[in-house]
Amino acid sequence: MMAKSANGICGVLALLCLLLSGCSSNTLPGAKVQNSLTTSVDNYQYLIGPLDNVSIFVWRNPELSGSFIVRPDGKISTSLVEDVPVSGKTPTQVARDMEAILSKYIRDPVVTVSVSNFVGPYSEQVRVIGAATNPRAINYNQYMTLLDLMIEVGGLTEFADGNSAKLVRVIEGRQITYDLQLDDLIREGEINANVDILPGDIVIIPEAWF
Repeated sequence: MMAKSANGICGVLALLCLLLSGCSSNTLPGAKVQNSLTTSVDNYQYLIGPLDNVSIFVWRNPELSGSFIVRPDGKISTSLVEDVPVSGKTPTQVARDMEAILSKYIRDPVVTVSVSNFVGPYSEQVRVIGAATNPRAINYNQYMTLLDLMIEVGGLTEFADGNSAKLVRVIEGRQITYDLQLDDLIREGEINANVDILPGDIVIIPEAWF
């Protein structure tokens, strides 16, 4: 009886291993890469993101106005219209969208949109990974530089190889990698090593090999 039980358990384990080995060849599709509207520090446009607080003012229609939290799915629900997509759009774009939607209910609506609690979409955040003191994602601010970014993450760790760091940026759907000289910038004070940061940039800092 014990032998049959052991054989049964072995059979189940063998079946599980077979199923797992059969699934191990599956691969997930690559993450969707979203291009920012910002292509230089001078044309930065803030894009609304989940958890932002969006205030919508409809002229002469206070009952249609109000403040709304953007849901994790990037939409808001107003007193008149549900599931309005706003994430990834500028406040002006949302205002025009709301005017088009409300024109079905009121005549010639005039809408103004403002934002508070600035979080922005994930695609606009700047990420620092690797040998930084506090690697993390940071909300982008206009005219942010590499030095500003490193201050936010607390600088380099003791074992960081700052001059081997890379900046990854997506331009028109193409991923481009740039060399950075973080040791020169932070430890030597070479201000010429400072560069502009754009929304969606990723800074990768490796550790030094001794």
